[in-house]
Amino acid sequence: MRIARNRGARLGALAVVATVVLSACGGGSIEAETEANEEQAAEGGGECGELNMAVNPWVGYQASAYVVGTVAQDQLGCTVNYKDLKEDVSWQGFGTGEVDVVIEDWGHPDLEKKFFEGEGDGTAMDMGPQGNVGIIGWFVPPWLAEEHPDILEYENLNKYASEFATSESGGQGQFLGADPSYVQFDEAIVSNLDLDFKVVFSGSEAASIEAFRKAEENKEWVIGYWYEPQYFNAEVAMQRVALPPYEEGCQDDPQTVACDYPETELKKIAGTEWAASDSTAVGLVQNFTWTNDDQNVVAAYIADEGMSPEDAAAKWVEENQDKVDAWLQ
Repeated sequence: MRIARNRGARLGALAVVATVVLSACGGGSIEAETEANEEQAAEGGGECGELNMAVNPWVGYQASAYVVGTVAQDQLGCTVNYKDLKEDVSWQGFGTGEVDVVIEDWGHPDLEKKFFEGEGDGTAMDMGPQGNVGIIGWFVPPWLAEEHPDILEYENLNKYASEFATSESGGQGQFLGADPSYVQFDEAIVSNLDLDFKVVFSGSEAASIEAFRKAEENKEWVIGYWYEPQYFNAEVAMQRVALPPYEEGCQDDPQTVACDYPETELKKIAGTEWAASDSTAVGLVQNFTWTNDDQNVVAAYIADEGMSPEDAAAKWVEENQDKVDAWLQ
């Protein structure tokens, strides 16, 4: 069900929800707070309706999506639909209403030009930072950095290229890419820095983790695309290789990139029609913010401890209701 556009009603409903949450902070169970929130939201004329949440293919995103979705479902009464989609496909869903929220965007100026108001069709909008800081780069396992510290400077990589060669790299050193749908310029960087390497994509976050874990355990030569926030870094302290420093504009042309990745303030993207609706989940998404450490805890529950995303999110929400209350205000 698509909620009618009524910004005043939505804000009024959120104000009622905030009052209930604040009055409950002094005591009472989460269940009681949830029931009261739902009742008061209904009495105030607002409701959540459906929340269509894109889930992009990495566990950190999954952690963010299911935590927000769990709060929306359990404390605002939303019907949450999780949709496993690649990043660019997710944005295409804003105009059709199939996607309401991308909860963790790593920076897509090309998609912003296509879908934001102005140059684009206006079906998507920036909903503000979600608190995580994204760091993408080239990394090697710790054993390799310890035994060959000069490998942490890109100028020295060709000296070691033969050590990284695999059956898939055709005599060159193998650079392990991740999922090719991620924000990445590795093939251009390799070419433009005249590195004797070939990018071979692992295909998924899980495959990259397994390769890095095995490389550290067996002292194998692996270099590849990696990032933070990421729970795996607590297990294996991946070491970053210094590329030419990022400068404004150095990634504007994907074919000529010869610089490192920037630190990125991750943000939330929403469909403009949904954002203008009276759904009580709009305020939740606007207010949602957490840290890299928060995300890594939930991601580890899912990927390391084998919990379902629903159970992992519910565990974190139960243990962090004070943070959730702030989002519901």
